[in-house]
Amino acid sequence: MIRVLVADDQTIVRAGFAALLDAQEDITVVGEAGDGRQAVALAERGRPDVVVMDIRMPGMDGIEATRRILAQPGSEGVRVLVLTTFDVDEYVYEALAVGASGFLLKDATADELVSAVRVVARGDSLLAPQVTGRLIREFTKQRRNRPQAPSELSTLTARENEVLVLIAGGLSNAEIAARLVVSEHTVKTHVARVFTKLGLRDRAQAVMLAYESGVVVPGENAS
Repeated sequence: MIRVLVADDQTIVRAGFAALLDAQEDITVVGEAGDGRQAVALAERGRPDVVVMDIRMPGMDGIEATRRILAQPGSEGVRVLVLTTFDVDEYVYEALAVGASGFLLKDATADELVSAVRVVARGDSLLAPQVTGRLIREFTKQRRNRPQAPSELSTLTARENEVLVLIAGGLSNAEIAARLVVSEHTVKTHVARVFTKLGLRDRAQAVMLAYESGVVVPGENAS
C-alpha cells in the first residue's frame, strides 16, 4: 500500500483528494493537514510514502513544509507531489529545488492525480506538461548563474553519464534499456549508482542537476 498524506488549506479540496485516493486499492490516506506546520508534524508521525502538498497555505507554505519534511531523519523514502493552481515559474523551480518529486496543476483529472501519486511513489519524477518548458528556461538561467559542474560528476563512468543524460531526457528505465540495448536490471543498477555518487533522492533531482550543470543543454536533443 502507498501511504499518502494530503495537505491543503481548503477543506473541501483536501477531503476530495483524500476520498479519491483512499478509494484506490493500492493507496491509503494516513493523514490530512490544513497547513504546512500540520503537514510537517503529521509527516513526522505518520511516515507517509507520498505527501500531496498544496503550495499556498497560511502560516507555512508548501515549499517550506516540503523542505522541512524531507530534512527529517528517516525521510529518505518520502516523496512530495506538489499540487497548485498557480502555473508560475518560481513555484515550479522552488518546489523541485527543495526536493519535491512531482509538480501537478490542480486542474488535472482524477485519473492524472492517482497516476501521479503512483509515479512518485515508485521513485520517478513527474512534471505537468504545462510547466515543463518554463522549467527548462529556469534551468538555463540557473546554469548561467552557476556555470561550474559539481565535482561529483567526474566520478561517473561514461555509461553512467549517458544514463544521466537519458534520465534528463525524460526516459523511463525500460526506455533507457531499449536505447542502450541492455537489460532493465542493468539500467536500474546504473541509475542507483548515479544517484549514490551524486547524492540524489530521485529522478527529479537528477533532471535538475543535469540541466544546471550543463550536462544537458536546453534546446538540444538529450538522446
